[in-house]
Amino acid sequence: MKVTVERAQLLKSLGHVHRVVERRNTIPILGNVLVRAENAKLSLKATDLDLEVTETLPAETATAGSTTVPAHMFYDIVRKLPDGSQIVLEADGDRAVLAIRAGRSRFTLQTLPENDFPDLAAGDLSHSFNLAAKDVKRLIDRTQFAISTEETRYYLNGIYLHAAGTAKAATLRGVATDGHRLAQLDLVQPKGAEGMPGVIVPRKTVGEVQRLIEDTEAEMTIELSQAKIRFTIGNVVLTSKLIDGTFPDYGRVIPQGNDKELVVDKKDFENAVDRVSTISSERGRAVKLSLSPGKLVLSVTNPDSGSATEELEVEYASDALDIGFNSRYLLDIAAQIEGDAAVLRLADPGSPTLVQDKDDKSALYVLMPMRV
Repeated sequence: MKVTVERAQLLKSLGHVHRVVERRNTIPILGNVLVRAENAKLSLKATDLDLEVTETLPAETATAGSTTVPAHMFYDIVRKLPDGSQIVLEADGDRAVLAIRAGRSRFTLQTLPENDFPDLAAGDLSHSFNLAAKDVKRLIDRTQFAISTEETRYYLNGIYLHAAGTAKAATLRGVATDGHRLAQLDLVQPKGAEGMPGVIVPRKTVGEVQRLIEDTEAEMTIELSQAKIRFTIGNVVLTSKLIDGTFPDYGRVIPQGNDKELVVDKKDFENAVDRVSTISSERGRAVKLSLSPGKLVLSVTNPDSGSATEELEVEYASDALDIGFNSRYLLDIAAQIEGDAAVLRLADPGSPTLVQDKDDKSALYVLMPMRV
């Protein structure tokens, strides 16, 4: 194999694929990236057996061929080479090394045979649809924070993607929950998504897809079956296994009868919660919301360090109410509100609260209260 490629393009592509490779591997080949040159193209592929990323970039291929090299080391070498340089990659079949040349720099990397590299064959993907990259990014941005990190409840370690809504207003919905809070976002259902199976996209996959979206004007193709999902954007193809589990009936958690409506200025509320929570203990992080008509008092009491209160003018016309929340969770949800005002619909100190953007109802958040 002999191929010449421009540094900036190679670095960008390696940046996309090398992230998938785990730093510690019991199987040596999984630490490598597959490099294949043919037909004036260079393709790079990396996998951790659950997730696979392939990217193709233009190159001058003098001799076609393929090999595998250590992913993180290859990335570091290319990163440190001078900007604007042309990089020559050369491997001959007899020696198990890849030579990397750029200007006066020369490196050789140990290789492993391409035949040992695993292929995450997706099989038949039953449903396929296109979405604007900005919509996919928004769906991930608005729900990702609520993904559970608790490995025992593995079926919550991802975003539940499924067809929802009514026949008149069909949606593609993403939901994530960790048992303390829930995030849900609806997009207009794209053509081809009707009748799709509900799938749980793993946390790592969600993060990689989010990072791959560099051009929000681009179009993304999503193909899926019960077991696998594939995202294609530009020259990058990401294929992933799905979480094999049943997502809970989240609809039961979303409160329907919360009749106390509180409207707050998003920025003022966020800043006030952030300020008073400075006092809160690492363990509890509880902040108390004391509501009365037109007024909200936020307070934190920590027996070890002191107390804090802050008063805000709000739109609230129901009965007085005291309710406590984890301040970190409140801030996470406030950060998702895109408009200037947030609406909190409350019932009582022991029931979940519903939070939405005042002007945009496509996303909703549910937060469980705390005892304070």
